[in-house]
Amino acid sequence: MAELKITRENFENEVMKSDIPVLIDFWATWCGPCRMMGPIIEQLAEEYEGKAKVGKVNVDEEGELSQAFGVMSIPTIVLIKDGKVVKQAVGARPKAEVEAMLQG
Repeated sequence: MAELKITRENFENEVMKSDIPVLIDFWATWCGPCRMMGPIIEQLAEEYEGKAKVGKVNVDEEGELSQAFGVMSIPTIVLIKDGKVVKQAVGARPKAEVEAMLQG
């Protein structure tokens, strides 16, 4: 399963009402470190299918969601469980570190 494209329209159902953890990558097409994270996010989406949702929010298209999460720098990775932010990381991260967020 590819990562979800998270928008204002599907945010409530896909993230807030999710019964499994949701990892969100806030990114933009023009952001070099974001593009470096792309393959990692894609791999995690496949590896954690059924155990966690992995999605992406394009900050240029979804400014409202970015503001709601206080995203100042990208990439920003946010882990949400039961509708609450439980972990957050800013900047490009190695796969192991992002995976540790999901497992923690």
